Amino acid sequence: MRSNKQNKNGLKIFVSILAILVIGIMGYVYSIYANVRDSMDTAYTPVEIENFRTTNTGTVVDSSEVDGESRADAGSLTPSQLLEAGEPVSILLLGVDTGDLGRTEQGRSDSMVVVTINPHTQQTTLLSIPRDTYTEIVGHGTSDKINHAYAFGGTAMSINTVQQMLGIPIDFYVTVNMAGIQEIVDAVGGISVESPLTFTQNGYDFVQGTNQLDGKAALEFARMRYEDPAGDTGRQGRQRLVIEAVIRKLATPETLLNYQTILQSLSSNVQTSFQLSDFYTLQSQDYLGAVGNMNQQQLGGTGGMMNEIYYNFVDETEMARVQDLLQAELELE
Repeated sequence: MRSNKQNKNGLKIFVSILAILVIGIMGYVYSIYANVRDSMDTAYTPVEIENFRTTNTGTVVDSSEVDGESRADAGSLTPSQLLEAGEPVSILLLGVDTGDLGRTEQGRSDSMVVVTINPHTQQTTLLSIPRDTYTEIVGHGTSDKINHAYAFGGTAMSINTVQQMLGIPIDFYVTVNMAGIQEIVDAVGGISVESPLTFTQNGYDFVQGTNQLDGKAALEFARMRYEDPAGDTGRQGRQRLVIEAVIRKLATPETLLNYQTILQSLSSNVQTSFQLSDFYTLQSQDYLGAVGNMNQQQLGGTGGMMNEIYYNFVDETEMARVQDLLQAELELE
């Protein structure tokens, strides 16, 4: 009898300890979820843009919000609905210099990358757009360097300008300010990049090969332009290296111990039209498979002077090549 009673008491103690552990784990998991949700709510910034997404009948919708809300035409799908349906989507990544070098004004888009993700072809395409590219600035009534669109009209004008120039819809956007790159890299504990060349930038020395970078070094690594034989193209390549390194570091187990600092740095320096549910959808196997198969592209052109200002001029053949590529990836044909 005494032995049975002791066994029962032992079982109760075990169950109680197990229950406490489960409750603690659930509480920890919920706290992570709550922090992620709060950070996403802070970063979430919908913008009004012109909608280039067409319906099945080929009717162009007049306007929409890039935020998952209903569009003007009930026959079209919202960006969130496109994800839920497993359809190809596009994203505009903007690296802006607001807050960089002590700036407090609007700033310009220092880098612009259009990303298309096609779960059907299991292909992700990253197209870098030189910031000096000469094009019409939609909504401003002028033609200028494409990075001036952000200075004139923020994210919305940048999206509208890219859409018209490339002839594709932009479904989502992510904007990161340059000062934020430094903070984000420090939050993940630094990064490792493989530099394609040796150079010095503002007192920081980088070697061809592996470099361990803290936030300030990563910012200088991504910023250098004039010592690179490839000019702006080389700079954009190094920016992609930094972004890829941050993503790899975010996927490591040790970052979980510092997730609150990381989320704070992201929410303070990132604006996006993605909602938390959209990120969950992107975790599906189809989209993850596509993200693992990247095709990097560069919008070409020829540098030249006009009115004593340097521009990157894109000829019709190169523009048609890029437009055809992206339209095919988004299955708009």
